[in-house]
Amino acid sequence: MEGKREIDGAKEKPACTSFSLHWSQWQLIDSILPTGGFAHSFGIEAAIQARVILNAEDFQTYVIHVLENTGSLLLPYVYSAAMCPDLDNWRKLDRMLDATLTNEVSRKASVSQGSALMRVAAAVFTEIPSLKIMRETSLGSGIVAFHHAPVFGIVCGLLGMDSETSQRAYMFITLRDAFSAATRLNLVGPLGAAVLQHQVSIAAETMLKRWMNREVEDACQTSPLLDTLQGCHGYLFSRLFCS
Repeated sequence: MEGKREIDGAKEKPACTSFSLHWSQWQLIDSILPTGGFAHSFGIEAAIQARVILNAEDFQTYVIHVLENTGSLLLPYVYSAAMCPDLDNWRKLDRMLDATLTNEVSRKASVSQGSALMRVAAAVFTEIPSLKIMRETSLGSGIVAFHHAPVFGIVCGLLGMDSETSQRAYMFITLRDAFSAATRLNLVGPLGAAVLQHQVSIAAETMLKRWMNREVEDACQTSPLLDTLQGCHGYLFSRLFCS
């Protein structure tokens, strides 16, 4: 059975016991996990060069819109994948998201991070052999693009994380990576970023409550300007990030 294993040949238990689940979920959102998230800026770099973001206050407004957009567009995919972490559902969700992301820059960022996460998860969480099987059967098939949100949901579901924790974790890594990008772009200092991130976390929880537990048919784009800015990233003469 997916996400479960035989214990002493007698009965099946979840892949993660209660204590190992906590360690696994903390590792999943740890910045040291090599999933490539820090190579992307959510359009922040393009927004700075377009002078949409001029200071820390502008960045705070921008990142709140990023969170809103993540909640409305991507949380439904995380939720649906976490609730039903099987191969057929994952492939269906991946195809739907691939058709939804018309912005080539954000699409490539999603595929890059999703591919890296699936590779790392299959190697790290060896107590869940289905992760490796799903990855190996999909590589090179052309059926799956490995978009990040469905992959994240699949990993959370197979680890035994509940849907709310899975969705909150996805919002957290979005917040984490956005502030990391702003720090490396010298928009805010490390201490200032930490203070601001703590303040914005209140808004992040609000966004989570607003958009959590929705089906993919309800996924929508709430901040078209963000999509436009990220799409301009490829035209920047000088850039630090991939998107």
